[in-house]
Amino acid sequence: MLSVNVVKALANEKRLQVLFWLKDPTAHFPPQVDGDLVKDGVCGVFIADKLGVSAPTASEHLRVLVQAGLVRAKRIKQWTFYKRDEKAIAEAKKAFRSAW
Repeated sequence: MLSVNVVKALANEKRLQVLFWLKDPTAHFPPQVDGDLVKDGVCGVFIADKLGVSAPTASEHLRVLVQAGLVRAKRIKQWTFYKRDEKAIAEAKKAFRSAW
């Protein structure tokens, strides 16, 4: 069954852009001092900068993606890092195909 949270998360261009960037983080983000881009995810500060929005606005977009299960959040020190959940994304794609 297709989740309303997934549909809501995917209904925003900025959130779709974040998902695209997180698919290949080393190609879209600079190296980080804390946390590995691939293993740990991308720092929310880098995502906010790349989106061209404030940290609170980026946090809200990322919260929606996390709530939908498409992205996982991980705390390292005082930072939050975000990484795609490929299994959940594959399940969402399957649900979209089944719904239509």
